[in-house]
Amino acid sequence: MQDRHGKDTWTVFKIMGEFVEGFETLRPLWPAVSIFGSARTRRGHRYYKDAVAVSSALSEAGYSIITGGGGGIMEAANRGAAEAGGRSIGLNIKLPFEQVPNAYSDTVVQFNYFFARKVMFVKYACAFVALPGGFGTLDEIFEALTLKQTKKIHDFPVVLFGTGFWEGMVDWLQKQPLEERMISKRDLRLFHVTDDPDEVVEIVSRHWANRKRSRGPRGGNGRDTP
Repeated sequence: MQDRHGKDTWTVFKIMGEFVEGFETLRPLWPAVSIFGSARTRRGHRYYKDAVAVSSALSEAGYSIITGGGGGIMEAANRGAAEAGGRSIGLNIKLPFEQVPNAYSDTVVQFNYFFARKVMFVKYACAFVALPGGFGTLDEIFEALTLKQTKKIHDFPVVLFGTGFWEGMVDWLQKQPLEERMISKRDLRLFHVTDDPDEVVEIVSRHWANRKRSRGPRGGNGRDTP
């Protein structure tokens, strides 16, 4: 039992180390947009090309790009940022399969713990963009929506890119959770759906400009934190 307690204590220090490294690395890169999407999307696929276009447009508008640092849409988003001359950040999670840091991240932070990594996606972003993805993408985007719904973060934009991919989920939200009164009509306004990279930039930039005017560039408490 004593050995187990000792291991648990050292785990706490490992977790603290991941938070410290993440905070120190990402703080200078504000403002940033976190982009989510499938690691399994192949180069040349239309979703890959969409991610490059969205990320390039956001980078040209002055935003750092944060992804999960792996392949697929994450690689595409980091690629778009790098090719546009922007700041390209990968928050890589160590997994027994799939996840290898892509070559387009100029800043890489390694994580063992999903929860520490997820904090960094939220804490240092002023908007969130989800391209098509699986369980991981859904987990990340619904966490952002839950934090908005419960007012644990400021009302940062959440954009779902790819109408054809997301429309089935949006229909289900309207027909099941909404009809069962598990969410409200107001909750359905927590996100935007679009197919236009320029509209993504317009949504993010309009919100960012409004926040700077109302509370200063980093909010009334010095930073818009989760």
